[in-house]
This record gives sequence, C-alpha cells and structure tokens, in this order.
Amino acid sequence: MSQNVQRLSRREIAARVAADIPDGSYANLGIGAPTEVADCLPDGVTIILHTENGLLGMGPKPPAGEEDIDLMNAGKQYVTALPGASYFHHADSFAMMRGGHLDYCVLGAYQVSVTGDLANWHTGAKDAIPAVGGAMDLAIGAKSVFVMMDLLTKKGVCKLVERCSSPLTGVACVRRVYTDHATFDITPAGVVAHDLAPGLDHEALESICGFKLLKRS
Repeated sequence: MSQNVQRLSRREIAARVAADIPDGSYANLGIGAPTEVADCLPDGVTIILHTENGLLGMGPKPPAGEEDIDLMNAGKQYVTALPGASYFHHADSFAMMRGGHLDYCVLGAYQVSVTGDLANWHTGAKDAIPAVGGAMDLAIGAKSVFVMMDLLTKKGVCKLVERCSSPLTGVACVRRVYTDHATFDITPAGVVAHDLAPGLDHEALESICGFKLLKRS
C-alpha cells in the first residue's frame, strides 16, 4: 500500500456517517467510535438519537465542566438532552429497538462479512470478556445497520472478511461499513467500495481486503 494514503480520522469517519442519516430519522449510536456521530450531525437537520439505557432525544457531549451525572449514554459517557427529550424504562427502550422503531443504528465491529454478517460482541478468544449489550437487538431491529470501524486490526488484519471467524451478532444485517480507508456498501452483487481515502486507489484497496471489490457506477 502506498505510504501516501491519508487514512481518515475517527472524527472524519463519524462525519461521513452523520451525513448519510436522513433528516427526521430515529437512530441509535453504539458504544465506542459510533458515539462521535452525535457531535457531527449537520446543521439544519433533525435526527433523534436513542440510547438503550433509556433516553430519546440525546444531544452531543456537554462542554467540559457542564456534565450532568444523571445524563449518560449506554457507554457511560456524558451526554446532553435536547428539548423534548424523554426518559423511559430499560425494558421499554429495548422494545423500541426490537420492534422496528429505529431507522438506523451505527455499531462498531470486530468483523463484517461480505454478505453483511456482523461480529461485534465477542472475539472468540478464550479469555475474552463477552459484551453483548443491545447489539443483537439493534442488529435485527433497526431498519438500516451501519458499521463504523478501522479497516485493519492493530496487527494489520482486515476486518472486512469473506466469512466471519468471530461469533456472530447478526446474519446479513449490515448495509454499509465506514472505515478509515473507504466506505463499503454490502449489496447482493457484492461489496461496493467508494469514497476512498486520499492516496488510495481501488487496486490497492482490493489487495488490503484480499477479495474482489466492485466500483460504484
């Protein structure tokens, strides 16, 4: 791979995700990297954010020194509540997730397969601590599932794979994957790569992934 590739920062990836969530949508942001999407929502649009610990109408993180200890997201990060926000029981929150009331969810992942299988709750390693949370409910309940992740592990192994080796969270549920190298659409015809990072070409990206990628027409 060329040394001139300018991989996207986490904030730049989050901005790409935020730009693709339509005005008026209800969306859930998973713990970790996806929480940054809340700070990147475009001006002039109304996107209602849900967090599974019982808040609808979540806003961005508060300024330093203005944190409210009673306002946290599912990842235990301080957030704000926008005007009109509502609070509810954990069970009601999961009913919203399972009942198909969320238009989008944005999740992190250990692996995503070329057919949209998602693995994000357990690495499968012997001593790894499982962290199911609400990922399984979101994967099957949200109308569209986006994944936000680095394309490679710390060891340089591609996380977009032909078949997941980690335990699955959901089968054929992921619609789009946003990474620091490119954005990938999961389609019946195959994986479509687009919006490549500056300095990265299609052939080099295919070499990184290890399988054929389609180009956006």
